[in-house]
Amino acid sequence: MEIIRSNFKINLHKVYQAIEEADFFAIDGEFSGISDGPSVTALTNGFDTPEERYQKLKKHSMDFLLFQFGLCAFKYDQTDSKHITKSFNFYVFPKPFSRSSPDIKFVCQSSSIDFLASQGFDFNKVFCSGIPYLNQEEERQLREQFDEKRSQANGTGALTKCPVTIPEDQRKFIDQVIEKIEDFLQSEEKSLDLEPCTGFQRKLIYQTLSWKYPKGIHVETLETEKKERHILISKVDEEERKRREQEKYAKEQEELNDAVGFSRVIHAIANSGKLVVGHNMLLDVMHTIHQFYCPLPADLNEFKEMTTCVFPRLLDTKLMASTQPFKDIINNTSLAELEKRLKETPFDPPKVESAEGFPSYDTASEQLHEAGYDAYITGLCFISMANYLGSLLGPPKMCVSARSKHIEPFFNKLFLMRVMDIPYLNLEGPDLQPKRDHVLHVTFPKEWKTSDLYQLFSAFGNIQISWIDDTSAFVSLSQPEQVQIAVNTSKYAESYRIQTYAEYVGRKREDKQVKRKWTEDSWKEVDRKQPNVSGPCSHTNSFTATGMTGKRTRSPDPGEAGLEDREPEEISDSELEQTDSCVDPLPEGRKKAKKLKRMKKELSLAGTVAGSAMLFEVPDTW
Repeated sequence: MEIIRSNFKINLHKVYQAIEEADFFAIDGEFSGISDGPSVTALTNGFDTPEERYQKLKKHSMDFLLFQFGLCAFKYDQTDSKHITKSFNFYVFPKPFSRSSPDIKFVCQSSSIDFLASQGFDFNKVFCSGIPYLNQEEERQLREQFDEKRSQANGTGALTKCPVTIPEDQRKFIDQVIEKIEDFLQSEEKSLDLEPCTGFQRKLIYQTLSWKYPKGIHVETLETEKKERHILISKVDEEERKRREQEKYAKEQEELNDAVGFSRVIHAIANSGKLVVGHNMLLDVMHTIHQFYCPLPADLNEFKEMTTCVFPRLLDTKLMASTQPFKDIINNTSLAELEKRLKETPFDPPKVESAEGFPSYDTASEQLHEAGYDAYITGLCFISMANYLGSLLGPPKMCVSARSKHIEPFFNKLFLMRVMDIPYLNLEGPDLQPKRDHVLHVTFPKEWKTSDLYQLFSAFGNIQISWIDDTSAFVSLSQPEQVQIAVNTSKYAESYRIQTYAEYVGRKREDKQVKRKWTEDSWKEVDRKQPNVSGPCSHTNSFTATGMTGKRTRSPDPGEAGLEDREPEEISDSELEQTDSCVDPLPEGRKKAKKLKRMKKELSLAGTVAGSAMLFEVPDTW
């Protein structure tokens, strides 16, 4: 089902119902680009650590825009042994809600736009009909602005308890307005239209009238066809005034909920606590949190806590397909090829049917890089692989639930693309730390090419090269005992330098510590020079660091882009209809994440999760 701005509100209850009924969801995103700096090869170096990969993606991929989001909800029908699907394809765009709402800046990458255009992507639907959204901080600020305006309009704000100070250059204007209103109140007219004026002048009018005429009139701002804003004053009794104010407040709340827009869908998915499946989904997850919740934290561990708080259970089908027992029977794990392979022996394609009123996808037509379709076939791939695991049990189990303990080893591990020895980012614990005693770090002139590196190491047999930038690369040798020999060859070289991976990491850590110490010393010097100001008016604004700076973005490689064993709590329409906010801004988000982990630990001790031995495990070493 295609969802754009014009039909979002009328179909939102269908989205909520699909989320409430589903056993699990599959998601996918389409983006305006991949990398705003380094090439994709440099962005995904073969010897990145999880921390380095996260920092690269955060720095170079977050200024792109997620502008199409695919969601497919899967529910198993035990009576007919089939899965019922409800697919949604959302076009998303951060259209400013009002003059005071965020005006988001984002970037595009020509190769990504060209690729999507070649796949028939409709950019007009994004820019003309995309569903708006707000992250949590933006929503909080707008709600505070509404509350402040309402308190002023009702005469309860701090500015309306006493006569307003009018700037000298505005006195004549305000006096003329008051004179018009005095004449209006003495006349038989029911309403008075004031001339269009500036926002500052309208504010002065509101403040002056709420103090001077607390009863008997109703004041509201209207907009002409030419987008000019003016004030309309009406004669009303107290009961009518309150009724109009309530109508205005309800309308403003509805408009604000409309501005929150697509974020409400993400909040509903998060509130459900159900399994969310994706394919090569690290970028999808990062963009979803960054765009619809809050800017990504600087630290990887904080990102992990935040992610498990928003999405308690994630599963990456690319990692699953790259792990035993699938690794030896699946040669290509790109989404399109994986979907084709899972239709063949020894796999058994699941029986799937679209729910009534929802269009069905035909996998034979391959609508790849439409987010809704990609989410759909991602869900199919998960079902096929999960059921294959069930076929290996004794006795065989034909349908493995999304809550089964047999797929728990794959939970909350996100595939790391092109990393040679760390296959996944572990969201629930420390990441793998391979020795890498066979890896060398090489620096060389900018003019060097791959052939020059092969020639330099020609005496050391087979090697693997992973470029870092134009003047450095990692080179892995097939025999670790040759590492020191290679290092020694560069002692007297003038154009290049070779060091072990351990030396490279050590120096990088030292440089980081020096930089941190320099920064800390600089701030201490600033604090020393800063005058000590304290008193009843001094305060700290805890939101200034993450205010409206959250740009939204992300983009997958076109070539690649494509839990507990317990029932999740049911969610009602009324709960979903609330201003759904699953994750509080840090540090509240971190508290919530720790609480979630504590609950999981208690469940494990009680035997609900860890009571049975796991049949399949994601290995610690590859």
